[in-house]
Amino acid sequence: MATALWIAHVKVTDAEAYGRYAALATDAIAAHGGVFLARGGSFETLEGPERPRNVVARFPSMQAAHDCYYSDAYQEALSHAKDAAERELSIVEESA
Repeated sequence: MATALWIAHVKVTDAEAYGRYAALATDAIAAHGGVFLARGGSFETLEGPERPRNVVARFPSMQAAHDCYYSDAYQEALSHAKDAAERELSIVEESA
């Protein structure tokens, strides 16, 4: 079974609220087998809008990544991010 990645590009507009999101999201992601590969750090935007926070998390499968996003725990976390950031988030299946 192929693993999957959450790839997020984020511009935080309310650091306090986004911090609450990040704390809750970390637990929700871990509960679905997700592990962070990148979380912030140096970056270079080559195309598209610049988002200074970039996050990549690996999940054991597309289904696990999907289930995490729609879980009650992650949706609770997400409620803190809705008005605290501009975000793009995709699930991408990894190639073998």
